[in-house]
Amino acid sequence: MSKPQRKSQRQAVSKQELGELLTQQTSVILQAVDEGFAAQDKRIEERFVVQNIALSGAMDKRLAKLEELFMQKLNGLTTTLEKFLQRMTDIEQEFTFMKHDVKRIKAVLREKLGVAID
Repeated sequence: MSKPQRKSQRQAVSKQELGELLTQQTSVILQAVDEGFAAQDKRIEERFVVQNIALSGAMDKRLAKLEELFMQKLNGLTTTLEKFLQRMTDIEQEFTFMKHDVKRIKAVLREKLGVAID
């Protein structure tokens, strides 16, 4: 004689119940996948932050180097320009003195020799 089957084994699952069970299972799976993606997104974001900090530091160092080089070049140019302007000022002063000397020479020539030079 065969053993009597348990009630749970004998019960058939309806399509609606099966659909509900599959929906619940799918929901659990989707939630686990979403949590996995969220964790992965967090790790990627942390790596981007670290990478951005490293890049910013490297760029700051490079910009500081470029700024220092620019300032050296600018200081050299300023020094050259100051020397040039000083030479121009000296030449202008010398020219003014020479003009004054030529006027005095002309006056002496006119007064002593009676010769007018214009």
